[in-house]
Amino acid sequence: MNLPNKLTVSRLVLSVIIIIILLFPFHLIGFTFPVVKIGGIACDIKYFIAGGLFVIASLTDFLDGMIARKYGLITNTGKMLDAIADKVLVNSVLIILAANGFINAIIPVVIVLRDIVVNAIKMEAASKGVVIAAIKSGKYKTASLMVGTTLMFCYNLPFEMWNLKVADFLLWFATLMSLISMWQYYSMNKNLIFGKEEKK
Repeated sequence: MNLPNKLTVSRLVLSVIIIIILLFPFHLIGFTFPVVKIGGIACDIKYFIAGGLFVIASLTDFLDGMIARKYGLITNTGKMLDAIADKVLVNSVLIILAANGFINAIIPVVIVLRDIVVNAIKMEAASKGVVIAAIKSGKYKTASLMVGTTLMFCYNLPFEMWNLKVADFLLWFATLMSLISMWQYYSMNKNLIFGKEEKK
């Protein structure tokens, strides 16, 4: 297993740890995370811990792709693992944040739906020997989603002290970019998807 794939696997492991921290009923084993007040805001430390791990996991996403491209270490296994790790990390976190009342449920619903549609388009294109490159709106979505989610883990601090809903803005912007990028992927590839197959 090459270095990029190891980084991808580490992202999967970190994702599982984050899920456990956020969902495991620690009170049943007599343990509770401390709650501290920052700027008058009561903050559960477990979200800061999960947020720190989320940042590290997000960095591995950047590094594995960069290293794979620079040193020619791109493999089909790596592509598959990378796609799985991304979805496990981001989608699970968004669903948990929505379930815990941090974000509106519309956000994970739209982003998960977008991922399903775009992945289906890419798979159909790949079956016809066409590789679909990432588009700018998708990159904007990813960047705003990562930053917005990290801020949400940190209770939108320090912006919350000034009543600036930066985390909410970034996550709603990511949701909008998800819809735009989904439409763009469809528009750019609809002829490929629905085009008539050549007769042999």
